[in-house]
Amino acid sequence: MNHSSYYMADNADIESEKQIAAKNLFQAGDYNGALKVYLDMLKTSGISYKLYYDIGRCYYRIGNIDEAENYFKNSIMIENTKNLSYIYLGNIEFHKDNLSNAIEYWMFASVHNPDDENICRNLATSYFTKDMKFQSALYYLKYLKYSKDKKSNYYIDIQNSLLEAERNCQDFYKKTLKSVSMNDKETAIDGLKYALDKYPLNFDMNCLLGKTFLSDKKYTEALKYLNQAYCIDSKSTDILEMLSVNNIALRDYSTAYCCLKRMLRLAIGHQKMYLEIIQNIHKIEPVLASNSYEKHLTKAEEYYTNNDYHMALFEYENTIILNPTLAQKLGGKIELLKKFINPEIDAIKISLEKGGIYYSEKDYRKSNKYFSKVMLLADERSTEYKIAKTRLVNV
Repeated sequence: MNHSSYYMADNADIESEKQIAAKNLFQAGDYNGALKVYLDMLKTSGISYKLYYDIGRCYYRIGNIDEAENYFKNSIMIENTKNLSYIYLGNIEFHKDNLSNAIEYWMFASVHNPDDENICRNLATSYFTKDMKFQSALYYLKYLKYSKDKKSNYYIDIQNSLLEAERNCQDFYKKTLKSVSMNDKETAIDGLKYALDKYPLNFDMNCLLGKTFLSDKKYTEALKYLNQAYCIDSKSTDILEMLSVNNIALRDYSTAYCCLKRMLRLAIGHQKMYLEIIQNIHKIEPVLASNSYEKHLTKAEEYYTNNDYHMALFEYENTIILNPTLAQKLGGKIELLKKFINPEIDAIKISLEKGGIYYSEKDYRKSNKYFSKVMLLADERSTEYKIAKTRLVNV
């Protein structure tokens, strides 16, 4: 597995002669020599997350994986944010065939380095191995977006594969719309299932297939595709409404209730819709058990263990909707999951702020660096992207 090489700053320590010597030895490939110097520094300089990381990296290079793992974990215990140890720990777990642990470590790494192409590639291939095609496609797209070498055979193969799958998806969508209009649901369903198996990130097709199954009262089948559509767009009132109806049919009243509560927040300003949602909520409330939140908490933990972070977030939020007293206890987990799912948010915010400072100081070379970062990370339709684009200055 690949790993990143971004700089890890430790402002508490200025590089000593020993550190420079150890770094030079490491870069020259003398990992045993570098290790000896780093271990000597551990006796004289005291512990630091950076030193533990450097020692772990030496052990990793010479093949002593157990010692490497130990030092990487100790490094994280000291500094659990911008720490490259997460990527190495992911690599170690991957080589042990512990895919779930590997994915979780790489997710932690991506929170602070979302545009690392190697992390995205590792996540994509691992999810593919787990037959989690939705997540795999998501990270292959990120790999294509952030890859620096867009002429490599690997990049071109992935790009062609995804483009073909997306084109086929669009073709099938047009054909299935025609089949639905002719009431040929069987052909429509077969086409939609085939296309979504190849490219599961198409919102319209997930929505249509879920709706088709729902209309045929095939509620279990509908749930998979409605959930996928929700993971793509969690603010779609149409999807939330169908999820509510579908879960009522499955007698899963607590999930239906949670979907309605989400709709309620989105319906503010739409009086008729708001009142209808309130009425539906009141119909469900009498059948909710006081401990109904417990099954959602269990589901959330199961989804998290299986690296399905979109659905884990959905279920943790359901737990809090049903039992608000757990908000403080689960708040940290929910925020972490939001960062797992969209690690770009914080990086965009920080880059936009720093770019703005340098822009106001008319240091356009530095401001361009941060605004370019925003444009790389942000969606082209977003406000952040548009702001950054307008502030780029030719220098």
